[in-house]
Amino acid sequence: MQRTKIIATEVAMPTTAGTASSISEATCVRLYNGAGGAATVSISTAVGAATTSTFTMPDGTVEFLQKASTDVIFASSASVKAAKVGLTN
Repeated sequence: MQRTKIIATEVAMPTTAGTASSISEATCVRLYNGAGGAATVSISTAVGAATTSTFTMPDGTVEFLQKASTDVIFASSASVKAAKVGLTN
């Protein structure tokens, strides 16, 4: 059974490419969308980077995002929460 190890306190996601965050240099991030609707989550290699990958996260869902520690993320709503986590068995 997979377990989630909380490493850092959950924070509201930044909402622009210029304020994107590495979420404490996390390599695994737990995301929760409490926006009341679908939200777009974006990941880039640097703050304000021209190349950004995105995905749509339905309201009320949890996703785990694996990324490089230097990658930064932001969302279309500050109601998307992020926490640095680790996964264990």
